[in-house]
Amino acid sequence: MNITELTVHELKEKLEKKEITVTEITKAYIDRINEKEKDVQAFVTTLTDEAIEKSKKIEEEIENGKITSKLAGIPIGIKDNMCTKGIKTTCSSKMLENFVSPYDATVVEKINNENMINLGKLNMDEFAMGASTEYSYFKKTKNPWNLNKVPGGSSGGSAAAVAANLVPWALGSDTGGSIRQPSSFCGVVGLKPTYGLVSRYGLVAFASSLDQIGPITKDVQDAALLLNIIAGHDSKDTTSVNIEKKDYTASLKNDVKGLKIGIPKEYFGEGINKEVKESLEKAIEKYKELGATVEEFSLDIADYALATYYIIACAEASSNLGRFDGIRYGYRTKNFSNLKDIYRNSRSEGFGAEVKRRIILGTYVLSSGYYDAYYKKAQQVRTLVKKEFEEAFKKYDVILTPTSPTVAFDIGSRSNNPLEMYLADICTVSVNIAGLPGISIPCGVDSEGMPIGMQLIGNYFAEETILNAAYTYEQAIKFRENYKPKFKK
Repeated sequence: MNITELTVHELKEKLEKKEITVTEITKAYIDRINEKEKDVQAFVTTLTDEAIEKSKKIEEEIENGKITSKLAGIPIGIKDNMCTKGIKTTCSSKMLENFVSPYDATVVEKINNENMINLGKLNMDEFAMGASTEYSYFKKTKNPWNLNKVPGGSSGGSAAAVAANLVPWALGSDTGGSIRQPSSFCGVVGLKPTYGLVSRYGLVAFASSLDQIGPITKDVQDAALLLNIIAGHDSKDTTSVNIEKKDYTASLKNDVKGLKIGIPKEYFGEGINKEVKESLEKAIEKYKELGATVEEFSLDIADYALATYYIIACAEASSNLGRFDGIRYGYRTKNFSNLKDIYRNSRSEGFGAEVKRRIILGTYVLSSGYYDAYYKKAQQVRTLVKKEFEEAFKKYDVILTPTSPTVAFDIGSRSNNPLEMYLADICTVSVNIAGLPGISIPCGVDSEGMPIGMQLIGNYFAEETILNAAYTYEQAIKFRENYKPKFKK
């Protein structure tokens, strides 16, 4: 039995039957990290010594009946933009290279309350701005399916770590596709919950009206399991929604008979890779076989989503990143003779090129004379995007699209072409603009053996619907049984 290949629900079952121990699980993952991390480069900070110590303590307390949590002793990885008390939270930036958070994010608190074991903080594009994890200050994470390819971004470290079995599951954050797109590239499951379902308290903000924390897992059941833990109202987050607590694992029925699936034709047109399209068409046929009703329709506002997203996201980034000024915390330049120099040089030296690009663009669209023409107009289009989705969900239970127009691309092939990089988000950004839930699941591989992702979008707080649709398809095609990362160089 290879412990690191098991899903969390399988680990949980074996722990309950006393077939394995918490320490054995933790050691297996640490051995795996020692073996594969040098190739994958998924972690910014590893906590292997702390993990072993904690696993022994948890094991002892389980035996003494002091801990009854069903997920006690399960390891996890956390994207490095979520605050962890006493552990570095860098956002993969020079600006926060040595920042140690004095408090835990709400999601981290919830994980600690379950007595899970944090194996480390995972690499990402700097301040979550990017689609390839090439914009990290520290390292470039590689895709476990082919080490010459990107893992996607910005949660590339989280997706690559799960795909490479360095962690059984991980937390990512999604501003415009940053959970779903790397999950698609790495052949894992990534869920972006409805905006407000999971607390953002302690998540270092990129674009506050778009950011959402969610799970990246090996299968859909694990995604539902982790969502059970992290979802819920939080008084510390004013955008957190107070709705009844649900058990998302109970929604996994393995049955889609009568489910109405809408296929927006705009997502299958020009720019979608031929093999991606073919794989999605096979998935659509599979849903028909399983008893779902499938219908094509038009979601023409999708054509404006990418421009709308980048105006809103950059405007909010410009505002949120204003706090990093070399005075309060974070990086401070050594090269200054007055206050203006501190501000200018700290920000120039502390931020990478992509972050600067987005701050400049955001400052421009918020500036006097351009605010109405760009930012205000983008917010008006945002309302139209929401309305169009609301109309679509009067007819359909689920909307099915590609997660990404392509499979993972070569490292370095797009990092000098920002516009081409931004187009990687074309299928995912409208979900964040509208605040809807979306899940990416693997639906096949291309001729080079790289994973292809399918996105299922649901109505507000209809996570159960998309989780069950994803689960039913997953059970039918058994992707994990048929395909595994090759670590090809």
